[in-house]
Amino acid sequence: MRTAIRTGALRSLPPPSTAPIHSSVNGLRNGVPRRFSVPPSSAIHSKSHDRSEALAPAARLPEAEPVPAAVPRKRVTIADIKERRAKAGRLIAPTAAYSDADMFKAPTTGKPKAKRWDHYLTKESILRAPCKLKQAAKHLKTPGLISLGGGLPCPEYFPISSLTLHVPTPPNFSEAATMEGGGEDITIGKYDAGFSQPSSSSSSSSAREEEPKSEYDLSIALNYAQASGSAQMTRFVTEHVELVGAAPPYADWRTCLTVGSTGALEQALRMLCDGAGRGDTLVTEEFSFSTALETAAPLGVGVVGVPMDAEGMIPAELDALLSSWDSPSSSPSSFSSSGMKMAKKGRGKKPHVLYTVPSGQNPTGATQSERRRRDIYEVARRHDLFIIEDEPYYYLQMPEHSGGLTDQPTPPQSVDEFLDGLIPTYTSMDVDGRVLRMDSFSKVVVPGSRLGWITASEQIVERFIRHAEVANQGPSGFSQAILHKLLDERWGHEGYLRWLMNLRVEYTKRRNAMAAACDEFLPKEVVSWNPPRAGMFQWLKVNHELHPQVSTKSILDIEEEIFNSCIAKGVLVARGSWFRAEQDVPPSGLYFRATFAAATPDNMREAIRRLGEAIRENYQL
Repeated sequence: MRTAIRTGALRSLPPPSTAPIHSSVNGLRNGVPRRFSVPPSSAIHSKSHDRSEALAPAARLPEAEPVPAAVPRKRVTIADIKERRAKAGRLIAPTAAYSDADMFKAPTTGKPKAKRWDHYLTKESILRAPCKLKQAAKHLKTPGLISLGGGLPCPEYFPISSLTLHVPTPPNFSEAATMEGGGEDITIGKYDAGFSQPSSSSSSSSAREEEPKSEYDLSIALNYAQASGSAQMTRFVTEHVELVGAAPPYADWRTCLTVGSTGALEQALRMLCDGAGRGDTLVTEEFSFSTALETAAPLGVGVVGVPMDAEGMIPAELDALLSSWDSPSSSPSSFSSSGMKMAKKGRGKKPHVLYTVPSGQNPTGATQSERRRRDIYEVARRHDLFIIEDEPYYYLQMPEHSGGLTDQPTPPQSVDEFLDGLIPTYTSMDVDGRVLRMDSFSKVVVPGSRLGWITASEQIVERFIRHAEVANQGPSGFSQAILHKLLDERWGHEGYLRWLMNLRVEYTKRRNAMAAACDEFLPKEVVSWNPPRAGMFQWLKVNHELHPQVSTKSILDIEEEIFNSCIAKGVLVARGSWFRAEQDVPPSGLYFRATFAAATPDNMREAIRRLGEAIRENYQL
């Protein structure tokens, strides 16, 4: 282990709600966040993360002068990144090097520190101590030190000398162009970085003096590493967060590589929710990612859903749910204006964690506008909610579908236009440090990489790393080596952003093909939908009240009949009931989710035809 050094409107959901938020929010005035400062006693010290610090008193949000809620995002530019790297010089980060995202950020002088979250950390998280062997990395920077301490295998005995990949060349990203001579081969060698050499060349002066071909190679990537990920990929994702305007406005934010967002969510829930000991409950949309629900269940964490409209979670409903949670009631439950079940007597302590997928929400496809995100953040401040922002589809934001069968997307004219069109993230408006954002390469590069990252406050990231050290020890070295070579060394930040621009166009075409198929084949008298503005999913509402046997069959019975009929006809769609946040509550509507990401337009058209046929037969149309 060494220290890294730098030298140098959904028809299937109601329209957007305009209902006011029930109460004013502490720390905000008319939806405008106020500046705050954190007392020295609650400040995070990067060099000290022991158990006594984790148990320090939580900071409060004092009154202060208001600042504008919506201001132009100050993004770091690609030119800024290039200048910063040139000044820093070559990144020296050999095997198992310790690194910190703070090494690669723009200066944050004068910005406040994040609020601390000691009062929400679970006992499990608090008790996690640093890995002693990984902490020993600080000694390896000592000149002349010969290490016999770590159990690092000798890279000379790794049976892989190099990896060669055939990849697209920007801006020609199509598979056809890549396969027909438009792509290029890139190679990752075992000793490209020059930090180690095979014993056969150890005495060769020419080998030692050869100019390094890379900052990262297989001798580093395929050995043990820090649980936070390699310095090389940490630098790339940290710069990327700044480039897209997702950096938080406080000083002590960090990034950390993950094994993908599913693993990151499991770790985050174990850090923040104690179902067995504290009876914690997670707040999410009334329809939520089924794997997230399945992650919470074995941890004993309850889940409560908040009503949605065309823009996703409704802030006023979230506020009503939390405001009434601790209210005494003689009845088993109370209801919001929309009829959604609210606080139930004996349901447990008031929730303090919110999980949301703001863009292209899975399964509904709803996308929260900037105003919607700010309103939800306002409610979170009032009720001291910690937000887990899950954004796998963030870069798949699309223009609104015009309704034409031949609607063709227009690509952005520049990287700046693409970035300017992205809806601001929760992290970008997070003045408190109450947001943990999860990003992933799964939906925009390859899901098999199992590589992503989180962005959060230093305290939260430090606790996350402590968990990763004994859970997965960090992401795959193969994945990091391949993506670093492709994204950092070959494409660079601009090339990667252009790749994302291209993906948006391609998935928009597929979204449009799905919309055309739905218009052509689904019985509009009982099925309603609206093409999503982001993501990969089309949410379909089937009016169960018009079913000929509605008086004798439940919604789940009708759903199962249609689902089985679809399978018999050769099409698979997801049942809406799989995504209900509160599985113990009878469903109030009948839904199906169709994915437009993988099937070809022709196959998609045929699949929707079969779905329409199944619905018509079931409804006797």
